[in-house]
Amino acid sequence: MNRGRLTAAALGAAAIGMTVMANGEQHPNTEAARPLAHEVPHAAALLSPPTTAECLQIFGFRCYRPAQLERAYDLTSLHRAGIDGSGRTILIVDSFGSPTIANDLRVFDRTFGIPDPPDLEIRQDAGRVPAFDPNNGDMAGWADETTLDVEWSHVFAPGARIVLEETPVSETEGVQGFPEIVKAENYAIDHGMADVISQSFGATEQTFPTADSLLDLRSSFSNARRHRVTVIASSGDTGAAGLLPDSQCCYQQRAIEWPSSDPLVTSIGGTRLHLDRAGDRTQPDTVWQDGGGGLSVVFKRPSFQHTVADVVGKRRGIPDVSMSAATDGAVVTYHTFLPSDDATQDGPWHIISGTSEGAPEFAGIVAMADQLAGRRLGHINKALYSLDYGRDGLVDVTVGNNTFSFLDMHDNTVTLPGFAAAAGYDLASGLGTVDAARLVRALAASGGDQGDTSAP
Repeated sequence: MNRGRLTAAALGAAAIGMTVMANGEQHPNTEAARPLAHEVPHAAALLSPPTTAECLQIFGFRCYRPAQLERAYDLTSLHRAGIDGSGRTILIVDSFGSPTIANDLRVFDRTFGIPDPPDLEIRQDAGRVPAFDPNNGDMAGWADETTLDVEWSHVFAPGARIVLEETPVSETEGVQGFPEIVKAENYAIDHGMADVISQSFGATEQTFPTADSLLDLRSSFSNARRHRVTVIASSGDTGAAGLLPDSQCCYQQRAIEWPSSDPLVTSIGGTRLHLDRAGDRTQPDTVWQDGGGGLSVVFKRPSFQHTVADVVGKRRGIPDVSMSAATDGAVVTYHTFLPSDDATQDGPWHIISGTSEGAPEFAGIVAMADQLAGRRLGHINKALYSLDYGRDGLVDVTVGNNTFSFLDMHDNTVTLPGFAAAAGYDLASGLGTVDAARLVRALAASGGDQGDTSAP
């Protein structure tokens, strides 16, 4: 691997198994947490929420606050018009959760002038979660993920109710942890507690023992389809590659992650935003090189992708759309679940990146579209692939690729060729990124999934 210059971020990243490249991107060295979020290491400057300029000075790359992404994704006009997800519920599912998320969200909101959500309900319907251990890196990683999911879904849809389902077993690679996730999702769907589900986790398709062992875990997605609940998942953070069964990096052939690869799910890939301090673009969005994208080895091409058959062939292709994910452009979060979060030590403000960011953000967009439509839109993929660029809120991404380099077990550099962005649909950015104000209205007008009307 080309290791790049040794920045302050790189010094801290070594402690968490990450390499920071010269352009500010991070790559797994030998293993990566299965929640798809990456926290930039603690620094004294994070005693307060950093500005873009401060992140450039300290880390050598940009970070963004809520107001910048609100402007970049054209959320302000929606929120001013009262289209903020009111009356709708975002379900977030994470292993273990975070013991401080309720307080952390309140402080985050107060700092950035965001109204508190109508309700944040924390549930454990798949079984009691073990007591949080701050020395357990797996639990801390999931608490990071929970923080990102809750705070940034709320940035995008501040009027939406949030239900957090915490599950008691960590999802890693393959089947482990998924039965509990499925149980929690089915409970929430059956009890009317979800309009849109955000999933910021995944496992490489090839890590499942058999295709049937993966297909046996789809009951909550079929249930969501029947109840017209939209399901969203992050596409992954290893570019065109995929982690091995032991979570080491990586298969030496192209691979993608499930549940993002599921045709019943809307897959969210990664872009890099180029913003100034006000949130205005200094250049168009580009592909985040680590964003997951490619072709499924389990699922055939779904009907909604027939219009892009020249790109996907006979297989399901991901992502469907892409949102902010790059480390150079990470978002600010607030958490206090670790002793080092104390203001006398490192501070409670952090910056996090990964396609984990995109899933909750897009969930907020769907919640607003549900609100405007006056009902659940359900499975939105057919509607997405029928929209026009520009007029309907799709914004083409034409620069970048998801070629991925990593070190194998012998410390040899392996470069796995990925997919390049191009005009229209591609396997690096999907349909591209979005202008939320236009997309919300276009999705609401589409009517969503008309195949089932058994639920509102």
